[in-house]
Amino acid sequence: MSTARGARERARMEVTAAIKEEARRQLGEEGAARLSLRAVARELGMVSSALYRYFPSRDELLTALIIDAYDSLGEAAEAAHAAAAGADHVRRWTAVCEAVRAWALAHPHEYALIYGSPVPGYSAPEATVPAASRVGLLLIGIVRDAFRNPGLADLPLPAELRPEAERMVADFAPDLPPEAAVALVAAWSQLFGLVGFELFGQFHRVVEDREAFFRHAAARLAREVGLAGA
Repeated sequence: MSTARGARERARMEVTAAIKEEARRQLGEEGAARLSLRAVARELGMVSSALYRYFPSRDELLTALIIDAYDSLGEAAEAAHAAAAGADHVRRWTAVCEAVRAWALAHPHEYALIYGSPVPGYSAPEATVPAASRVGLLLIGIVRDAFRNPGLADLPLPAELRPEAERMVADFAPDLPPEAAVALVAAWSQLFGLVGFELFGQFHRVVEDREAFFRHAAARLAREVGLAGA
């Protein structure tokens, strides 16, 4: 790579990072629905036509922010899981859950972008799926390890739900029993429901010691997917 080309690429990366940082600031002040490329360009001292060379539309900028948020969340969860290596399945599960909560509390506007109200007129493309899957894949991996060890409790499954459960395992966990797939999806949705309730104020005057409450709830979710401590 030539020196000139390397300098151009570094400059482009710096400008891209500045655009996304300003967009995140505006997310906090205005919300995703009011994100504007023109406003971002104005705050950065750029003309709109120059910014469009980096992000041709608001939706492309939103997609980049969404992928960054999912990746940041995924990295935090993966780091917590790695730190709990060697612990029992319940502890590994709760470590991931606690990392999700900690990240959300530290990045409320980015959490709202990926798990809050949909942005009017925006539909997330397939490009967001790998980043969005990182936490779910960690949780699936913990359950898979328990199933192989063995260490996964038997779970009930209504007969009318079995076809849907079999579709689930075929789609994202082909090496797990159908009962585990249903329990995983329920626990995954409850995890983000717990975090969202705390972050968006629904626990006000209901739960005071939220850290202890969350830790207890996360451990219950672990047992609901069939995990058991060592």
